[in-house]
Amino acid sequence: MKLKWYAHASVMLEGNGVRIITDPYTPEKSGFATITDPADIVVRSSDDDSAHANADMITGDPEVVTATHILNGGATAKGIHFSAIPSTESMKHKLEPRDNGMYRFVLDGIEVLHFGDLGNALNEEQIELMQGAELAIVPTGGPPTIELDDLYEALDILKPVVTIPMHHSLPGCKFPKMLDVTDFTDHFAADSVVWATDTEVVLTRDNLPEEPQVWVLKATTAG
Repeated sequence: MKLKWYAHASVMLEGNGVRIITDPYTPEKSGFATITDPADIVVRSSDDDSAHANADMITGDPEVVTATHILNGGATAKGIHFSAIPSTESMKHKLEPRDNGMYRFVLDGIEVLHFGDLGNALNEEQIELMQGAELAIVPTGGPPTIELDDLYEALDILKPVVTIPMHHSLPGCKFPKMLDVTDFTDHFAADSVVWATDTEVVLTRDNLPEEPQVWVLKATTAG
């Protein structure tokens, strides 16, 4: 599986002959550059958040899967099955929190879990639906997304083999101030944090680490 992080919650995952782009943002509102890579599938955590739902930006005539639309039974696109877990934006830090969905799917035999725009501590039902994920893509910028202490608690339970931080502070970002990625990574032992030296990384069953690691990707469209 090939991985590339554009910015915010938008990640490209390519495997099984399929390219998936997650949660595409709106460049004019975010401060991030237009994503020019085509995709076969766009999967997004909601349909009403310009920071996570701008499927029109992505070329290649992709099929669009929206987590809030598939909460009962999931959906299949290009042979990849997606399931969704109900969640909301922060009920503490937003006046009108929106509904959104975390989502999971299998690519190249690896269980992928994207936390979307999660804003609250996870409950037991959500945790149960997230069990078994090997790759977790998580928001680490702090409120209005999940508090870091609540995120650490969830990761301690879920124990994904690889955790990829996203939705944190980046140069050029127009969104309200978010935490730097080091606020998240400082919680972990230095030897368990891998800093990508290229804009793309490859994850396979053969190179899955034996112990959980955090992989920090380079943003490719930050200002």
